[in-house]
Amino acid sequence: MNRVLVTGGAGFLGSHLCDRLLADGHDVLCVDNFFTGSKRNVAHLLNHPYFELMRHDVTFPLYVEVDRIFNLACPASPVHYQHDPVQTTKTSVHGAINMLGLAKRVKARILQASTSEVYGDPEVHPQTEGYWGKVNPIGIRSCYDEGKRCAETLFFDYHRQHDLDVKVVRIFNTYGPRMHPNDGRVVSNFIVQALKGEDITIYGDGSQTRSFCYVDDLIEAFIRMMASERGFTGPVNIGNPVEHTMLQLAERVIALVGGKSKLVFRPLPADDPRQRQPDISLAKSKLGWQPKVALDDGLRETIAYFRQLLEA
Repeated sequence: MNRVLVTGGAGFLGSHLCDRLLADGHDVLCVDNFFTGSKRNVAHLLNHPYFELMRHDVTFPLYVEVDRIFNLACPASPVHYQHDPVQTTKTSVHGAINMLGLAKRVKARILQASTSEVYGDPEVHPQTEGYWGKVNPIGIRSCYDEGKRCAETLFFDYHRQHDLDVKVVRIFNTYGPRMHPNDGRVVSNFIVQALKGEDITIYGDGSQTRSFCYVDDLIEAFIRMMASERGFTGPVNIGNPVEHTMLQLAERVIALVGGKSKLVFRPLPADDPRQRQPDISLAKSKLGWQPKVALDDGLRETIAYFRQLLEA
């Protein structure tokens, strides 16, 4: 049994990670400031003897004794991270400094949940970990993009300067139950609109692509990366390499919901990437990982979750 800290533990990904860690027999400390996380996501864990929930903002230091740290704290959808962009950057940068400082003090292994947004609007396709990206440093998305890039810098500098045991994963679009219904991400947007019988909003002409990874597959990659050999730091792309256009996704959601929603088109937001697809060769070779859940299967689970949420 390890004592494991999960920052952002009441969020979409963090709550699923807490579930998995407890199932694997670990003692879990879940830390969240509840800006985008929700107590509802971890309510079923509150009586678990090896689960502890703490309200805390990672921009302030944390003094606890742990063996492993998963640093997931940061709003991850444009609606939320653009709401308070200064705080978003602080969460990525000050949060990384504080969690790295904690890991250094207690000699813990620490994993950083980075993002495919470090690649910006890529000119290389699919994206490998060696690609440096094309990010607008002063755009409306840069609080998140550059915040995560700086967090990666800090992780690797702590590794080189202090021999800290670090792991970095770059998360591509992930979906599943417990997504925030109003987070502005395309899967939740389409599903909620379809379930309400509303028009489905497509930004741009719908030809831009994303690769969608189901949350259970992503969490498996987290677990494998944390357990990987010391010295293998990453970064490692974690995502589903099967690419879909926004139009294809909208049509699948409408078909699975069984609704009659129509498609309406709006202008593409600034700096929105046109194409995003991970090269997961490194995850396959070093972690023995690749996604298993097909898009339709994952969408069914996600639709069922949102249907229940909307009916509550």
